[in-house]
Amino acid sequence: MVEAIRRILSGRYAYQDVLDDDGAGGGPVRLRAAVERRGDRVRVDFTGSAPQVGGNVNSVLAVTQSAVLYAFRCLVPEDIPLNAGAASPIEVVAPPGSVVNARPPAAVTAGNVETSQRIVDVLFGALGRAMPGRLPAASQGTMNNFSFGGRGFAYYETVAGGMGARPGRDGVSGVHTHMTNTLNTPVEALEHAYPVRVREYRLRRGSGGRGRRRGGDGLVRDVEFLAPAEVSVVSDRRLTRPYGAAGGGPGRPGRTLLNGRVLPGKVHLRVRPGDRIRLETPGGGGYGTPPTRVR
Repeated sequence: MVEAIRRILSGRYAYQDVLDDDGAGGGPVRLRAAVERRGDRVRVDFTGSAPQVGGNVNSVLAVTQSAVLYAFRCLVPEDIPLNAGAASPIEVVAPPGSVVNARPPAAVTAGNVETSQRIVDVLFGALGRAMPGRLPAASQGTMNNFSFGGRGFAYYETVAGGMGARPGRDGVSGVHTHMTNTLNTPVEALEHAYPVRVREYRLRRGSGGRGRRRGGDGLVRDVEFLAPAEVSVVSDRRLTRPYGAAGGGPGRPGRTLLNGRVLPGKVHLRVRPGDRIRLETPGGGGYGTPPTRVR
């Protein structure tokens, strides 16, 4: 980890981004990180991030520290044990009572699944300035948490999206990125175990950002319910777009729809047989200025 830190340019590099909202009527929710290398150590300062909010996107300090460690682990090409030794050269400053270090009685459920993704986005944004030509564009930046339940059944999944393009490669399409740590549920398994029918499951072509290297495309997952159920969707990047890098364009934002009607990114509702929830997940940002077309 020390060797990776030594590759960071000396100085202080800041970046900020936002969550669309807090799910309770407030937003956007600002996250700001400044990365400063000090010899063989690095300081990550979240001062300037929003105070903790009324919705459940607040992050506890342990989640914030985990997201920071993940981002810096990505800088290490070797296979190393992920332990306290890897974290020891990294100082994390997260003001108490902020959205990245919430205090009771703050709601924190989405802090683990959504805010952690945006923490990675702002860290990669800052590190992209400190390590030119090394960091990718933003990936989809959300887990698209989709859960439903009814009499005798309950289910929860996260839905993949686009990976940000990298300096030498396009982004990967339809893949889980960063903090997700899950895989997809096959259509056959979902329909076998639950009263649903998957009407559509495909790549969302053209949702990745333009650039010398294109961002990965998101997914379309359209589920029809065959029984009454309660549904919750906790997602982000519905109002904001995953950023591009080095002149690349942003990815397309996602959408959540009920029977064709656009819903908020964070929503809880009841559905009846025949109702359809459609998730269109964000694409990743592009990397590099798109090549000029010759007429």
